Amino acid sequence: MKRLSTLTTLIILAFVANAALAEYAGPSNVPAMTVKQLLDTGTDDQYATLRGRLVSHDGGKHYTFADDSGKLRVEIEPQLLPAGQTLDAKTRVEISGEFDKDFGEAEELEVKQLKVLP
Repeated sequence: MKRLSTLTTLIILAFVANAALAEYAGPSNVPAMTVKQLLDTGTDDQYATLRGRLVSHDGGKHYTFADDSGKLRVEIEPQLLPAGQTLDAKTRVEISGEFDKDFGEAEELEVKQLKVLP
């Protein structure tokens, strides 16, 4: 009986873990903005969407993102990068995430979603 209970618990945990990894990939009501707009008017913890390029990998999870208006440091978890696809400074991407604007620290976007654009 104890084995059945343990097995049932493991199965339930496996389904819950898979559900937690699900991600919405449809259209968003958050309009895309430029780096300059975000730096000039963005507030701490604001959700933002940007379109441009990852122009450098600065080590670990940190990259420099750029569009025609400027550059911004971004943090991207490895699992958000597209599997089997190489990104370079010419690859256009759309990133969405939470803007960190803490006093005394450089502004940064913590990326929650990354999509490669055609």
